[in-house]
Amino acid sequence: MNSVLTSPQQTSLLPLPVSESSTPTTNSVLRLREVQNTPVLLDFEGGQLTSDAGLLLLREVDQQLGLVDALANVIPDTRDARYVDYSTKELLLQRIGQIISGYEDANDCDTLRHDPIFKMFAGRLPESDAALASQPTMCRFENRVTRKMLYQIACVFAEQFVASYETPPAIIVLDLDDTEDRVYGDQQLALFNNYYKERCYMPLHIYEGLSGKLVTTILKPGKRARGKLMRSIVKRLIAYLRQQWPDTIFILRGDSHFAYPEVMAWTEAQPNMHYCYGLTSNAVLDKHVQSHLTSARKLYEHTQHATHLYHAFSYQAESWPHARRVVAKVEVSERGTNVRFVVSDMKAARAEVLYRDIYCERGHAELYIKEHKLYLKSDRTSCSDFLANQLRLFLHSAAYVLIHALKSNVLKHTEWAKASIATLRARLFKIGARVRQLKTRIKVELPTAFPLKELLLRSFQKFALLTPVLST
Repeated sequence: MNSVLTSPQQTSLLPLPVSESSTPTTNSVLRLREVQNTPVLLDFEGGQLTSDAGLLLLREVDQQLGLVDALANVIPDTRDARYVDYSTKELLLQRIGQIISGYEDANDCDTLRHDPIFKMFAGRLPESDAALASQPTMCRFENRVTRKMLYQIACVFAEQFVASYETPPAIIVLDLDDTEDRVYGDQQLALFNNYYKERCYMPLHIYEGLSGKLVTTILKPGKRARGKLMRSIVKRLIAYLRQQWPDTIFILRGDSHFAYPEVMAWTEAQPNMHYCYGLTSNAVLDKHVQSHLTSARKLYEHTQHATHLYHAFSYQAESWPHARRVVAKVEVSERGTNVRFVVSDMKAARAEVLYRDIYCERGHAELYIKEHKLYLKSDRTSCSDFLANQLRLFLHSAAYVLIHALKSNVLKHTEWAKASIATLRARLFKIGARVRQLKTRIKVELPTAFPLKELLLRSFQKFALLTPVLST
């Protein structure tokens, strides 16, 4: 046979002849560049191989948490048992496992349903058991949820959050933030948002600000929620958490979009509860900081270094029943002036501490949302039904909870404890392996040269020492 490389620049590949009975897409043999004058052939006859063996780590995490079991228990199965091939738990595990590994679309079910690791993650034998669900089956599953089921799923996430603490915490910081979720079809309740200039949803994310633990995610139409709705969400969440932790101090934190008068008034009436929100600038607020702005400019002109001044004062907006404490940060640097305001009922904290060490720390929530949205692709809300899209958001949240539990517990005290989801996926989850189902056992054979061999071994060994409940 003539060489397929007719010139040094040519890189095309031609298949070698195959028998007529073989399937070209799976049994074609390709000739690659030679290595030391030795022919290199490529085919797809390696057997039961996978590229996602590290997913078994997350299977162990879920076994400890019981997260997917809890989710499956609140989604009743009304199908005729005679025609059911996939249990609710298997469907959940299949979809969540694929999301963790970077296959965020339901369409991926068709191409991955035979993968041995995904079958094992869902509780099926890698060779002898039937393939996993197809995309149409998964879509039917996503579209059979009800409002009651979704509320119960939200309760599961809250229960998992509480169970992640061995003892009642002294302080819980609840970071509230929403994010744009663009849509490109006729999704129910998707609205045009003038700020983003797009049709979108605005899912609400709530995280514990000191640990990054997910509390819940709530899909909202593409507009800012009204104060009464946000107060209702906060009241329901705090009521549940207060039952579990009666003496814990709760702090609500968010940017200026969450400075709802209704929420602030309700918070002020609660024991052991405070808030800290950004506040949109206006002419009245600007007048309060004019002298500080003048001083900051003079200091910058004198030192040529960025200058920060903090000032606390009382301010009452027209919609507020009384005056509240406002803290201003006045910054002058080579970039110009920057004045920001924060409103809070925490009167004991110094102005600088309140702004820099309390309010600014909410920036971590934006990183958590980035993990959730960018790396887990939680904006794949392409179902036409709003409730189905809320379920999808919950499935991506379940993936976040499992990965966060792995980082916080199994990878604790290692350099990987603070790694991004994208890094963990590329380095620890995406592992090529051969899976063999023998008569009495299943063997997962990993590469001898896998660079994180010791970390993976130690991680699996830790599961034998874990208590029945693993914190998230």
